[in-house]
Order: sequence, then structure tokens, then C-alpha cells
Amino acid sequence: MSFVASYRVQLRDGLDFAGLAGRLDQIAALGVSHLYLPPILQAAPGSTHGYDVVDPTRIDPALGGREGFEALSRAAQERGLKLILDIVPNHMAFGPETPWLRDVLAHGQDSDRAAVFDIDWSAGPLALPWLTQPLGDAAEQGEVSVEGDTLWVGDLSVPLAPGSGAGLTGVPDRDAAELLHAGQHWRLMPWQLERDSITHRRFFSVTGLIGVRVEDEAVFELTHQCIFELAEAGLIHGLRVDHVDGLVDPGAYLRRLADRLPDIPVWVEKILVTNETLRDWPVAGTTGYEAAAVIGRALTRRDGGARIDRIWRNATGIEDGFHAFVEEAKREVLTDELAAELRQLCGLAERMAEAEGFLAGPEMLREALTELLVAFPRYRSYITDAADAEDAAIWRDSAARAGEHVRSSEVIDRIVAAVIAPQTPEARRLALRLQQVTGALIAKAHEDTAGFRFNRYLAANEVGADPDRPVCDDAEIRRFLQDRLDHWPHALTLGSSHDTKRSEDARARLIAMTHAPDALAELWHDAAALDGSDALDANRRFYALQAALALWGEPQAADRVGDHLIKALREGKEITYWTAPDEDRERRMVDWAQRLLSRWDVARPAPLLRLCRIGAALSLRELALRCVVPGMPDIYQGGEGALFQLTDPDNRRAPDWDALARLPAGADLASRKADLLRTLLDLRRRSPDLFERGTVEWRVEDGARHLVRRLGPKTVTVVMADGAAADGALWSDTDPETGLALGIYSGG
Repeated sequence: MSFVASYRVQLRDGLDFAGLAGRLDQIAALGVSHLYLPPILQAAPGSTHGYDVVDPTRIDPALGGREGFEALSRAAQERGLKLILDIVPNHMAFGPETPWLRDVLAHGQDSDRAAVFDIDWSAGPLALPWLTQPLGDAAEQGEVSVEGDTLWVGDLSVPLAPGSGAGLTGVPDRDAAELLHAGQHWRLMPWQLERDSITHRRFFSVTGLIGVRVEDEAVFELTHQCIFELAEAGLIHGLRVDHVDGLVDPGAYLRRLADRLPDIPVWVEKILVTNETLRDWPVAGTTGYEAAAVIGRALTRRDGGARIDRIWRNATGIEDGFHAFVEEAKREVLTDELAAELRQLCGLAERMAEAEGFLAGPEMLREALTELLVAFPRYRSYITDAADAEDAAIWRDSAARAGEHVRSSEVIDRIVAAVIAPQTPEARRLALRLQQVTGALIAKAHEDTAGFRFNRYLAANEVGADPDRPVCDDAEIRRFLQDRLDHWPHALTLGSSHDTKRSEDARARLIAMTHAPDALAELWHDAAALDGSDALDANRRFYALQAALALWGEPQAADRVGDHLIKALREGKEITYWTAPDEDRERRMVDWAQRLLSRWDVARPAPLLRLCRIGAALSLRELALRCVVPGMPDIYQGGEGALFQLTDPDNRRAPDWDALARLPAGADLASRKADLLRTLLDLRRRSPDLFERGTVEWRVEDGARHLVRRLGPKTVTVVMADGAAADGALWSDTDPETGLALGIYSGG
């Protein structure tokens, strides 16, 4: 199989299989080898993304169903495109629209589908936090009715145990409704009680997604039935596994998947932290967040970053590093968004302590688990029966750090001993669940909280990146490149995705700040003159200015930045919250940013234009590196042109397909990117061995940085210099104002 490049498309929201089929000629003309699709199995009605699967056995009729998908696959293959499909083994939609769940609601543990879902039946009936008020109150207001074996609360329908509603057809009073309710396998309750009551495993803190027990072989086969059929029919040729760290045993799952589909490459959504390498799983590699982070850090200037740090700290008075923010966020998340998970872990720990005969009260266990979770530095470890040396060392180190925050570390040490080498069924259950929660905690604390509080340099506040390490040295780049070549030559190398916080070209503009920190300083100083600046927190204004810079000049920039800032403020959870928004404070920040954009539109200040020009040059460098480093470059929809987007839902905006079809059509960034992409993908297609097996070299000569791939007499070299590109380039670009040059050279 040729791994030239993948092109990732977002379906739904106006684009189905037939619509995408109409764009295949355009996508194939770029020179990519793979079409990369989001989940296509039947999702909740109105789903905008497909990760809320309701029926994994059928392709979503809303997209065109099985017939439509087969037609799309055939059409793609006729154009030389193989299909990569995103699959979601970890969870399904937790709602009455999920047929298997409806059966569980009706029959409880006796349901044929009870084994599918990760439900703690020992905690009592299945908690359904779907109401806005107690059921009895709703009944008093006439909002509850019974129709056969279905209970209705307003527009919500919930299956009753068969026959339990006999004689109650109509509108029951409070007593009758509560008596009927007490006889069910579930308990309806207001959504505000979810963190105190849920009895199922969630996806992160999303109560509307329920964990699936794919560790059970029968469940694995049942939930993957449709995927296997598509692979065996030759309709799909690769898989991307969503949130692999959420599974009970990721390694065992991936081995089972490889056994069933030995000829299908698999990529995993796995976020690697500093100094972490991908486990030896039977996969082609990750989806590429770590590659995006290294490329971004390679393009960042250390001296400019230090200047930005001084500007930000002087303005905000903040002294701490990013990881202090993460630690604080972890503690907050454990008492709020993941309070239910912590409560469940405490229950498992109590049962483990009782089984193993050591003394530990509920608060001792809560304290120990909290400190361990805060101290654990990665998304997860991978222990089933006994830890390997790497995982054992990580947990022991976490125990040592956690022990610094308690009077006695004995309980922490006992829990870690049980995790590293579980001796009882109770210890094993605790170990497995604890490892699933660590990933959810770091994602909510690092990506979704601290990442919106520590606002120094937003280009580094990215999935898979570390804001405390915004720059990497040449030795680190070389280690990354060699590891990719030696172990993961087919791993994806992404620039943007539906999960990135800022798209590749938006990030490049922010990286430009490190190349011209004086320009940033001037923009920041001028922005302080806007009315109302003094009344707004400087750290949040620093965020808003960078968001404005990232989108300035783009369609609907003011509205998009405004919507993004509301999300950013709520994710930061300092002055406003999703569950309790402070719309007045949100509006003041949005107004400030929109007035700043309006001012820039009129004045077009020279520092802003300089940052945009530098950003455009860095965008071309980013694309060149993405296409030449070991691995397979991934192009997000619209990324063949200029792609300026902020976090979801902004990054799900439908591209202007017709405008993209006309590229390259001029000298703007979109045209230069499109021309560079076609040049590089043509090289990759003509010399697959060079890009798969060719040696990789990173060197600095006369201030210019060179990335070289070599296989025998064949070479391709990316040269990034401050000054004009040298003669003889296959492709070159030099910005006359900034002097930033890029040259692509090919030999042999």
C-alpha cells in the first residue's frame, strides 16, 4: 500500500456520501492516496460529528446508508483513493434513541444487550439524569404520561419493564408515577444530580456517552460486525481508533483487531506527553499530535518566546508555569466534572481495602486517590495483571510526589502496590478503572481548563503539546525524526483536525509572534487603549488578542472570535461556566475583542501586517516539514489552501469547495500552499521508497535549517533560511519583506 497522504473530511452538517462523491475528482487531483472519513455508523438524530453512535451494526441512513457508502467507496477506489474510517469502540450514545440501551432499560440485567454497556449494577438501578426537575414534580404538573410499556416525561420517552405500566395508561398523579418509577431497572432524576448519581462509565465527563465493554469478546464481535463486513468486502482500507486510552485494555483490543483484520493498517488517537513513546502495539502509529507539536516547536524562536514571556508576566503578574495551572485544574475537575468518577474509584478502593485487609477509611482513600490522580503525569498506564518496568516506575514516582501532600503515605503506597501487581479481583477492578480515569482527568484539566487559563503563547496550548516547553532544540528534533523512521514510518503527521485548538495557519500566525515579538508588544500596547481595557483581566485580554490575530481578515471573523471567546471563558471556568454562564462578563470580553478587530480592519497596523506575512511564510514551512518528515502527511479539509480556524465547532466549518478547486490561482497564501502541496505529494508518489525508508537528517548550516531524506542517489531537502532561496530549487518561496525563504530541492 502506498502511503502518500491522507485527506480528512468531516461529514454531516450538509455533506453526505453523495455530496462527497461529487468532490472526489477534486480531492484526488491533490495527489493524496487516502480519503479519511469520520464515523459513519448510525449516530444520534441530528449528530454533527458521529461519535455518538446509537447503532453500530448499520451505516447511518442520514449519510446515505450502506448503498450510499458502497457507491462512495467504489468511486474513490476508481480514482486511486483508499478509505480510512474512524471508529468509536469506547462508547455509544446514552439516551433513549439507542435501541440496545432501550432494551436494557426495559429488561435490566436480563437484557440480551446488558453486557454491551459498562454499568455498575451493584450501585442500584441505572441512573438517568435526563430530567429538569424531580419526576414527582413533573407528574404534579401533568407532564408525565404512560402509554403501554412507555413512560413519557414531556418529549422524553423511557421504556418500562414489560407489563409494569398495565392499568396506568394516561396521566398518573405523583404517587402513582413514583410507585411506577420505583419498580423499574432505572431511576430518572434531574441532570444537576449527575455527578452524585451516575452508575455508568462515561466518556470523559460527558454523561450522554456510555462506555462499551469491548474487552468482552462477544461485545467486541457484535459492535464491530459492520466494520468487519466493510473491510472484508474491500470497502475500507484503514482504521482510526478513537480514544484508545478509554478502553479497559488498549493493547489487548488492538491485538484482537489486528488478528481479525491483519491487512488493515490501524492508527490510534493517542496523546503522548513529554518523553513518552508509543507502546509496541500492532498499529501503523498515532494520528500525529506529537508530530504537530514537534513541528510547531521547531518553528518557534527561543529568544522571541522569552520576550513574549516577559510581556505576558509583566502584564498579568503571573509567576507560575503551566503545570502549576494543570495541578490546580486537576483538583477542581475532581471535585466537579469528574466527581462521579472519583466517587466510583473510592467505592472500588474501599472494597479493595476490605478484601486485602488493611485499614483505610473513606476520607483516607479519597485523599490518597486524589493526590495520586493529580500526580500521575500521563494519560494512562497499561497494566492488566502486572506492570512492566516503565509503568511500575511511573506509578511509584507518582506515589512519591503524591506522598508529599499527605501526612501519611501508607494508603497511597498500598493503592499503588495494588495497581502495579493486583493480587485480588477487587484490586484488579480498581487498577483497571483508575487507569481509565487518569486520561479523562488530564484531558479535562490540561486541554480543557489550564489550556484556557495559561494564556502566554497559545500556539503551544495545543493537544499533545506542553506550554512549558514551547521550543525544542536540534537534538530533540533529531531523536523524534529517527524514532519515527525506525518505528512508525506510516504514522500520521497532522496539521489540523476537528480536535486541534487552532488550525495550522492560525497557529503559524501565533508562532510568528516569536519571530517578531516587538510587533506583538506594539499591538498589545495599542490594544490597551481600547475603552474598557482596564476593567478586563489582562491574562484573558492576552488570550483575546491572540484569538483575534489568529482569525483577522477571515470571513465572519468578529462573530467567530466572539463565539470562541465565550467557549474559552467557560472552559477556563474562572468567571463563567457552562452550567452557570455569566453572560455580562462574557459580553464585555467579546465586545473588547470585536472592537479590536474592527480597529485593525480600519487601521491595518504595520505590526499586524508583519505578523501575518511571517505567519504565511511559517505556514509554508509547516506544510513542507509535514510532508517530508517520516510518516504520512494528513491534510484536513480545506488545508490544501489557507486554513484559519479556532477550536470546535469553528474547525468543523464546511470548506469552500469551489474556491479550493480553483487553487492555485494567484500569489496569496492559499495558492502558494496548494502549489507546494501538489509539488510535495507528486514527489512522494514518484518516490515512495525514499519517503518510507530513506534516511532522515536535520542539520543547521549558515543559519539555515535543512531536513534531508536520502535513499541511495535519491534525495529531497527542505531548506528554511532567512534570505533568498538558493538556485536550483524544485520549489521556492521568499517573502521580500520578511526575508523568510523556503526551498525544496530534489536530486537523483
